[in-house]
Amino acid sequence: MIATAATLATTFVLGWAPSLWEIIMILLVGLLLFGRRLPEVGRSLGKSIVEFKKGLKDVSTEVEEASREPLDRPKLSARSDAVAHGAAEHGEAKAGGQ
Repeated sequence: MIATAATLATTFVLGWAPSLWEIIMILLVGLLLFGRRLPEVGRSLGKSIVEFKKGLKDVSTEVEEASREPLDRPKLSARSDAVAHGAAEHGEAKAGGQ
């Protein structure tokens, strides 16, 4: 018999690997104990999943909108634009050299 990772993990945690009949009995006892609450738990789980998906959609929509908007850069005046590009230094060198 080849031991799988799941079997080894179950054996390590529980100390024994449950057989099919033991799993069925555990599920039946769980159903008897929590049977009336299962529909409520299922509904709550479904609502949680829907809310989670809505949140993911909202976040992805915000990211897409932010990536589409152009970056707002401050507009420079003609003088500050010339200084930023070094045009003022070149102009002074031409005037002084003439």
